[in-house]
Amino acid sequence: MTSTSDRKFNVSSFRIATYNIHKCIGMDRRARPKRIADVLKEVDADIIALQEVVGMDEASREHNHVHAIADELGMDFRIGENRRIRGAAYGNALLTHLPILSQHNHDITFKKSEPRGALQVTTKLGATSTLQIFNVHLGTGYFERRYQGPRLINVLSDHADSTSPRIVLGDFNEWTRGRASHLLAHHFETAEPRSRAGRPRSYPGVIPLLHLDHIYYDTPLTLLNIAVHRSRLALIASDHLPLVADFRLD
Repeated sequence: MTSTSDRKFNVSSFRIATYNIHKCIGMDRRARPKRIADVLKEVDADIIALQEVVGMDEASREHNHVHAIADELGMDFRIGENRRIRGAAYGNALLTHLPILSQHNHDITFKKSEPRGALQVTTKLGATSTLQIFNVHLGTGYFERRYQGPRLINVLSDHADSTSPRIVLGDFNEWTRGRASHLLAHHFETAEPRSRAGRPRSYPGVIPLLHLDHIYYDTPLTLLNIAVHRSRLALIASDHLPLVADFRLD
């Protein structure tokens, strides 16, 4: 994969990553936001979608994990609060070097299950183009995901700008290919075709067996590369590994 310094001369090319950071708790059961930030420095992405982020509105940097990680990376960020944990916002976050134009967190909660959301962030991409990113973390229950698949498609249809390409990514919690994956693969291109990279298993981190993390995209975008980021640090930083893709806007 090319570095940020190589990509900066072509603003239509960018790298995006999705990473469930497991509240920054690693395989050693220690919460270390700095370690997550160090993994993301290895990834070197322009846009980063994070799930399971705690303390997103805490005043102190020590407890506000997304603020601490963004500071380490020199990135701007937006949060999508889905519920409160110990009095602080918990949910999804998006970090980027690109100028942020707007944000909205869409409720995709199923009945009385754990609150879930789809964080929509629109960024500039070059002088005239924009990019819409939807960061999602679907439920663990079978009936949750059967509801959330069509609900997510409605959000993508009703709230997205049809003139701007979309990327949908995150932790879909489907141990096998389920309704949400089928629906998104029908409406979007998938960044995980077998012919390109096999099944990019990213969970659990030490011995990845399951394909829970996905990236879907609109056809104005061209996929250049897709990989699961494996490093010694990434293997212990979270129970997931980052999924990383390079794109070009044609």
